[in-house]
Amino acid sequence: MKEFVVYTGLRIALFVASLGLVVGIWALAADGRVNILGALVAAFLLSGIASYFLLARQRDAFARRVEERASRATQAFEERKAREDRAGEV
Repeated sequence: MKEFVVYTGLRIALFVASLGLVVGIWALAADGRVNILGALVAAFLLSGIASYFLLARQRDAFARRVEERASRATQAFEERKAREDRAGEV
């Protein structure tokens, strides 16, 4: 769970920083007029590309945690299934 919170928090922070950067540059270039929808789309794209490179370690940690949980769930399911099979044979 910790990996999820860290990764999500960093993604949100990166998006907010990207939005601030895009709005600031857009305001300077357009005499203070900013197209909010365009700025949101540009910030979304910028933060997505940046997170691919900057948050690789956090994303990998999160993926490992998800894989571990899925593996444990599969193993528990197989154990329950084997117990039911043995109980049905008696």
